[in-house]
Amino acid sequence: MTKRALITGITGQDGSYLAELLLSKGYKVFGLRRRTSIPIMDNIGHLKNEIELIEGDLLDLGSLMRAVSISDPDEVYNLAAQSFVATSWVQPVATAQATGMGVTNLLEAVRLTKPEARFYQASSSEMFGKVLATPQKETTPFYPRSPYGVAKVYGHWITVNYRESYNMFACSGILFNHESPRRGIEFVTRKVSDAVARIKLGLQTELRMGNLDAKRDWGFAGDYVKAMWLMLQQDKADDFVISTAETHTIEELVDIAFTHVGLDWKDYVVVDQRFVRPAEVDLLLGDCSKAKEKLGWEREVTFEQLVKMMVDSDLALINENLIKGVKIV
Repeated sequence: MTKRALITGITGQDGSYLAELLLSKGYKVFGLRRRTSIPIMDNIGHLKNEIELIEGDLLDLGSLMRAVSISDPDEVYNLAAQSFVATSWVQPVATAQATGMGVTNLLEAVRLTKPEARFYQASSSEMFGKVLATPQKETTPFYPRSPYGVAKVYGHWITVNYRESYNMFACSGILFNHESPRRGIEFVTRKVSDAVARIKLGLQTELRMGNLDAKRDWGFAGDYVKAMWLMLQQDKADDFVISTAETHTIEELVDIAFTHVGLDWKDYVVVDQRFVRPAEVDLLLGDCSKAKEKLGWEREVTFEQLVKMMVDSDLALINENLIKGVKIV
């Protein structure tokens, strides 16, 4: 029998890679899409004839119950959220609602409509925040440093609560930073790769950045969605840290990106205090040994390969637009 999956946040980076993975495994894939005046389909446009989109909103329990009823899923992947950390200070209430309460709404919709469905919650390394131990693993206490991180902690624990209260197969993947050419331009990795491409092509003269010393554990999103799927194939629901177990600074990121196109980053990067977070997370480093042991998961793309992949993608995208006569803004 063909397996069926419902993905919230399917138009995002992770949602698109996950949809591709599930389709390759023969799944019938449904995606929850929030109605907007300007549909964002860039990441899944190539899949439009292979997936079925259902309108719904994480803040509307009725629409979620309808989506679960229509899709009749074996697996539900909750990837939708207000996911940009900087915006969470500007919109803390909206972040709490979508990233926190939205998880409860979806869990409740699954419990009431298809309780036997397996549920995946996208937790985040931002929950560790002001880290109390390094590296961070599943048992490391949370100390979030942003409204986004706080909301993710709520989403994580409500998932655990539904698992223990209702015996649902509900698990969380505590994913450390994972990037790709499909990452939104507001995220630092894509901000860097896009700027490097523009500077190389003579369309931009500088790149303004915040804290260059901040360290992150960066991986490739295409690798990480495989871990999501593996979590829902286990005999017992559990939570897993997914990471590379390596840490790199923002400075390393810009150095690799500029060097890849034959430029010296020091000639173009300007530190701008406007881009420094009110409460910075200085070091995130994940211990993914549990995922390796129990899931058999391994990352395949290295940090350097990831950065080069993103720069090459943005170079190709901008060149394509220039050839088409599209105005570059």
